[in-house]
Amino acid sequence: MRLRKLRKELALSQQDLERTSGVAQHTISALESGKRGARPSTIRKLAVSLGVEPRQLMKGENDG
Repeated sequence: MRLRKLRKELALSQQDLERTSGVAQHTISALESGKRGARPSTIRKLAVSLGVEPRQLMKGENDG
């Protein structure tokens, strides 16, 4: 998942992303660290907040 990379490219903190997406900061942290997988609804919320398609968010960290 490219969540951390995309979030940092937009200069957003986890708290900023929490406010814009409605996804709890502890969930964002767990997703970024790979401690949990994301539900489709969570992926959609995060993608909308980051301005990307859900499939872009789900690409691997090193995918182009």
